[in-house]
Parts: sequence; structure tokens; C-alpha cells
Amino acid sequence: MLAYLKAIVLAVIEGATEFIPVSSTGHLIIADEYIKLSENEAFAKTFMVVIQLPAILAVVVYFWSELWPFAKDPGERHMKFRLWTRIVVAFLPAAFFGFLLDDFIEEKLFNSVVVATALIVGGIVLIVLERRRPSTTILTVYDIGFRTALYIGLFQCLAMLPGTSRSAATIIGAMLLGATRPAAAEFSFFLAIPTMLGATVFKLGQLGAGFTVDEWSIIAVASVVSFAVAYSVVAVFMSYIQRRDFRPFGYYRIVLGIVVLIHYYWISTAS
Repeated sequence: MLAYLKAIVLAVIEGATEFIPVSSTGHLIIADEYIKLSENEAFAKTFMVVIQLPAILAVVVYFWSELWPFAKDPGERHMKFRLWTRIVVAFLPAAFFGFLLDDFIEEKLFNSVVVATALIVGGIVLIVLERRRPSTTILTVYDIGFRTALYIGLFQCLAMLPGTSRSAATIIGAMLLGATRPAAAEFSFFLAIPTMLGATVFKLGQLGAGFTVDEWSIIAVASVVSFAVAYSVVAVFMSYIQRRDFRPFGYYRIVLGIVVLIHYYWISTAS
């Protein structure tokens, strides 16, 4: 029962933070220091990867009408296929650099200090960006061109640094390139589909999946929770950015980063 409760807490964290600019990976790394899901390290790592899949599914379900490319109307069908080509272009940089650098990043950078520093820096960037907004020339995701998509994909590579946040990197990049908040957020969500799916398949291929029935049932329960929370967060977040800006997320990142640094140095001193 304790394992299920831990899994549910971690799934809530994943679903709540995956698509907002606060870094789900950073939160999960911090949570892992206090919530040890299992002594089976392979299972714990696979769990962290697999619960991303329901979050991806939540985005697909929420934006289904905008993403499904096989519309009856030829003009709408062309527009959606065009969008998907931009998503693929934006995905390629992270696929390339992720394949090359994954082992190095996981070995050297998955720690509290890196996460805290990235949280603080990203928070400052969000606040500065909102105070000095660039002019907007991209009103919807359908206005994003190939070059802009490629640049957003390069911004996404910054999220390989734990604590940066994939959504923060892509949203900031899109806004700097002239996208409105809703357009930047939507494209970030859409880009998450191939990016997270690719990363999940890659990780599962590395880790394997020879688990017990109980372990699979824990993953199943956590997956349901992750989907429900992610779907709710996406819905609330899209409503929020129609009326508000990203500064509260920036302040949250800074406060959380400072707390993590204080805690880390307190633990280091105590030991």
C-alpha cells in the first residue's frame, strides 16, 4: 500500500508539472530524495519514464481536434499537415543531441545543485521576458514557419539541463521569436508529443521491463493518475494564459530553487 501511495504522489507531481514552465524532471529529482519508490533501481527509473506517456496522451486527447490531420475539409487538412511538419522539424535537434548526450547528462547533471540553479535562472528569464515583451508576429501555431520551428527546437535542447523545464525552454523560445503566449504554449504542448514519446521509447529500450505483477499494477495506477492530473492542468493552464502572464511561475521557480540550495547545503554541512 505504501508503494502505491508513493507512486500516486509521484504521478501527481509528473502530471502537474510536465506542461507548465517549472520543470517536471527537477521536481521528480527533488521528490526522489524524499520518496524512494523502490529498492529496484531499474523499476524506479522505468516508472519515472513510463508515467510520462499518460501525460502525452492527455495532450493528444485535449487538443485532438487541432492535431488530427485527416480532416474532411482540404484547407483544414493542409493546414494541419503543415503544422505537423513544423513539429517534426522542431523535434529533430532534441532527438539528435539527446541521443548523443543522454548518458553524460544523467551521470553528471542529475543532482539538486544543477536543478536548483536551472530553476532560479529560468525563473529570472521568465520574469524579464514578461517585463520586456518582444513584439508578437505569430498569432497562432499555424503561423509558425520552418525556420522558427527549428529555432524553437534548438531552444528545447536547453531543457536537457535538469531543472530548466522543456515547456519553459520552448515557450520562452517561441515568445522571443514573436509568438503570443497561447501560440507558444500550444506549440510547446504539441512538440512534447514526439519529444517525450521518443525519450520514453529510448529509455525503455535501455532499461528493459522485467517487472513483477505488483510493479506493473503500481505503474498502471500511477498512469491513470498522471493522465487525469495532466489533462486538468493543461485545461487550466490554457485558460490561465489567456488572461495572465508567466511571472508567477518565475517567482515560484526562484523560491523553490533557493529552498533546494539551502536544503542541500544544510544536509552537506550536517554530514
